[in-house]
Amino acid sequence: MCGCLFVIAAAISPRFGVFLLWGFTDRMSIAFNEWWWAALGFVFLPWTTLAWALVYAPIKGVTGFGWVIVAFAFFADLSVHVGSAKARQQRDAAVA
Repeated sequence: MCGCLFVIAAAISPRFGVFLLWGFTDRMSIAFNEWWWAALGFVFLPWTTLAWALVYAPIKGVTGFGWVIVAFAFFADLSVHVGSAKARQQRDAAVA
């Protein structure tokens, strides 16, 4: 039941998912050696940070299909940034 609620929360907002992982589990401290890497990911690449924390294995790191998931999350983050930049350009063009 808790896992299903986490997936719903993460689907709504990746930052909320990272917040839940950080607050209620030790996945973030396992996946990231330094807290500030996770904090930077929380701000700039939330989907990638969430994916990394979920697929990271303590001894092996990210391997195999985990890299596909992290790459997909990275492209999701890039698409959000590109989409917001295009929307900003369109809004500025409409105002000018």
